[in-house]
Amino acid sequence: MNVREVIPSVDCKTLLAGADFADAYRVAIDGTRVNARRAAEKMFARGPQWAEALLALRNMLVRPFGLKTSGEGEPAPGGVIGLFPVISETSERLVAGFNDRHLDFRVVVDVAPSAGGQEITATTLVKTHNWLGRIYLAIVLPFHRPIVRNMLRRASSQTAR
Repeated sequence: MNVREVIPSVDCKTLLAGADFADAYRVAIDGTRVNARRAAEKMFARGPQWAEALLALRNMLVRPFGLKTSGEGEPAPGGVIGLFPVISETSERLVAGFNDRHLDFRVVVDVAPSAGGQEITATTLVKTHNWLGRIYLAIVLPFHRPIVRNMLRRASSQTAR
C-alpha cells in the first residue's frame, strides 16, 4: 500500500488553536468500507516491536519530568483508542489526543470516498508550550513519520481483507 505525505486539510484553528506543527499522510484502500473509528482502531492497534520499544523508552525517559505517558484519566467522550482519548467523532472523522504541560496534540483520522474505494488520512497537530515541548517534538519527529506511515499501511492492509 502506497502511503503518501499530503498537505494537511483540516481546520487547525478549530482542532488545536495555535498549533505550530502539522503533517498528514494518506493511503487509498479498496474493498471493505470503513468508518473513522474502525480505521483508528486498526491504526492504533499494537504496532511493530521497534515502535513499541521506542514508546516504552519514551515513557521511561519522560516520567521523571512529570509528563503523561498516556491519555488515561483525560476527558474522553468517545472512549479511548490505544493511548489516545477520543475527543470527537463522526463516521468520517475521529479526533483524539490530549493536553500536557509541554505540548498538546491531536491525531485526526479522516476517511473519504475515492475512485475505487476510500482514502484514510492521518493528520497530526502539535502545539508546544515551552522549551521542553519544542525539544521533545524535535526528538520525536524522525520517528513520528515512519510510525504514522506504518500505522496507515497496517490499517489499509487489515481493512482490505
